[in-house]
Amino acid sequence: MRPHLDAKTGPPSLVRYLPVAVIVAGLALAYALELHHYLSLDVFLDSRERLRHFVAGHIVLASLGFIALYALLVAFAFPAAAVVTIAGGFLFGWLLGGTLTVIGATVGATALFLAARHAFGDVLRRRAGGAIRRFAEGFRDDAFAYLLVLRLTPILPFLAVNVAPAFFEVSLRTYVVTTFLGIIPGAMVYAFLGSGLNQTLVNVGSGDVEIADLVTMEMTIGLAGLAALAILGLVLKKTFFRRRSASADDKSGGR
Repeated sequence: MRPHLDAKTGPPSLVRYLPVAVIVAGLALAYALELHHYLSLDVFLDSRERLRHFVAGHIVLASLGFIALYALLVAFAFPAAAVVTIAGGFLFGWLLGGTLTVIGATVGATALFLAARHAFGDVLRRRAGGAIRRFAEGFRDDAFAYLLVLRLTPILPFLAVNVAPAFFEVSLRTYVVTTFLGIIPGAMVYAFLGSGLNQTLVNVGSGDVEIADLVTMEMTIGLAGLAALAILGLVLKKTFFRRRSASADDKSGGR
């Protein structure tokens, strides 16, 4: 006997959680295999010249493999994105490496978004409290601008921004476009760090190297300025431009 599918409730409860179960199982397997040790900055630094030699001889295969790896890391919420982005900048150059990162991150984030929406979206909307409802109103008012600001501004962790829109009826197209555009600045900055890695290591000197050692004050200020502009644009849209639009409508109605 086939399970009954209600048009309102969607697929059976166990089936709807299958994509999320796959993600959780994949993440647990990755840690069980200790992949976090292999995707560390120290391991990459030790093998960077061998990897660059491989990429130079197999650029197309290496590019596709990098996109696939990055998409899997993001989809399974594996915390190695910064290291892999730096590696991409070193191996492919900052422009190509950053571009491959943006593509891979967008694909992976979209997969995670779809899995979360399929499993939990309508459940959270039905049980949403006051704070969540206000958060949802921001998405409903202008999902594109709201999500783009979240992408450009490091207010929430990358994983949270990947998953949160799934609960607030954000369209797939809006999610993909804002994700792609919003992660470009950060991806390019980290890829740029990777492109000058050898010289940076000389400047840092001997000893253990961390990602924070590679980040310059100028790059930090640049990202903060970009985030501030994004927030300013949203504030203006919500206040000044909306009042002007309302005023214009009143004048038009009074004629």
